Amino acid sequence: MPASDEISARLLAWWDSGHTELPWRRNRDPYAVWVAEVMLQQTQIATVIPYYERWMARFPTVEELAAAPLDDVLKLWEGLGYYSRARHLHAAAQIVAGKHAGRLPRTTSALMKLPGIGRYTAGAIASIAYDVAAPALDGNVIRVLSRLYDIDEDVTQSSTRNLCWRLAEELLPATRPGDFNQALMELGQQVCAPQNPRCLICPLNELCLARQRGVQLERPVRPPRRRTPHYDVVAAVIWRDGRPAPDGTLLIARRPLGGLLGGLWEFPGGKVEPGESFAEALRREIREELVLEIEPGEFLIAVDHAYTHFRITLRAYHAAWIGGEAQHLGVADHAWVTADQLDGYAFAVTDRKIIARLRHDLNAGTAAGASPNG
Repeated sequence: MPASDEISARLLAWWDSGHTELPWRRNRDPYAVWVAEVMLQQTQIATVIPYYERWMARFPTVEELAAAPLDDVLKLWEGLGYYSRARHLHAAAQIVAGKHAGRLPRTTSALMKLPGIGRYTAGAIASIAYDVAAPALDGNVIRVLSRLYDIDEDVTQSSTRNLCWRLAEELLPATRPGDFNQALMELGQQVCAPQNPRCLICPLNELCLARQRGVQLERPVRPPRRRTPHYDVVAAVIWRDGRPAPDGTLLIARRPLGGLLGGLWEFPGGKVEPGESFAEALRREIREELVLEIEPGEFLIAVDHAYTHFRITLRAYHAAWIGGEAQHLGVADHAWVTADQLDGYAFAVTDRKIIARLRHDLNAGTAAGASPNG
C-alpha cells in the first residue's frame, strides 16, 4: 500500500512546480471558490472560464447575487447546462446574505445545509478557501485513487465510494489541504486521464499499484453502460395572428422551477406518445399545458440533443393560435413576445437553435425550413 505521507509530499511538490493558472485561483475568496466549483460540476474547464468571468463581473459578491432576479441569473447561465446549479446558487446566496452576513460557513457540515452543496463541493470550499482538512472526491480523484490503490471494485457502488472517501481523507496532509485537493484533481485532469493516462510523467508513477500490475486502463471499474433511451419531442412556435411575421407576436412558456431545465423559457410542447402524429402531439400538449387551441403548420427545424440519461429529437413547427386564454396548468408562466424580444429570456440550447432558425427564416422572408424528416 503506498505511503500517504510520500504521496502527499510528491503531489504537493508537483503542484508547486507549475500548476495551471485559472481565474478562480487568483485568490481564496470563498464566494469565488464556490461559484467555480459549482460551474465545474460535469463541465469542462475551458467551457467554464468565460462563464465564470462574466458571472463574477455581473455578480461579484454574494449580496449582489442574492439581490438579483432569478431570470437574470438563469440568463447569465444560459448555455452552461444543468440549470439547477444556477437556481441552487441563487437560493443559497439568499440564505448566506440573509442568515450568515454574506459569509459562507467555514465547516463542511454547515456548507452542506445550503442548497446545491454536497459533500464534494463542501470539501472543496472548506479546504481551498479556509484550509480545513476536508477531502474533496470528484470523478478525477476517484480515477486517480482507483489506479493508485488498484481498486478492483465497481466505483459506482456505495461501499467502493466510501472506501475512496476514506482514502482521500487519509491522504490529506496536515498543512495545505486545499492545495493538495486541487493537485489531486488536476492530476486526474491532465495526467491520469481516462483513456490515455500519461504515466511516464506522473509524479506518483512509482507508487501506483495499477501501473505496477499493468491494469491502469482497467481502472476505475464501472458497470457496462446501459442503452440510452431516445424520445421524440415536439414544440410549437405559436403565432397570435396565425402567420409567421417579423413584427408578429409569438408565445413562449416558462418551465416549472422543479425538474429538468426548471425556470427556463421554451417554445411549449412535449413528448410524442406512441401512435400519435406530431401534429396530434402538439395539439394535446398545448391543451394540457396552456389550455389553448392551436393549428400546427409548417415544419421549422429538427434538433438532436443528448441529456445525461436520455436523448431527444425535437421537432419544432409553426402554429396558429385559434382559441382559448392561456392558463398555467403545466407551465409556470407565459408571454407573448416578438422575435426581437427573445434575447431578454433564458432558453435551453435546443430552444436557442429554434430561435436561430426562426430568425434566419424571418429575415429571408420564408416561413419554413427543410422537411421534418430531412
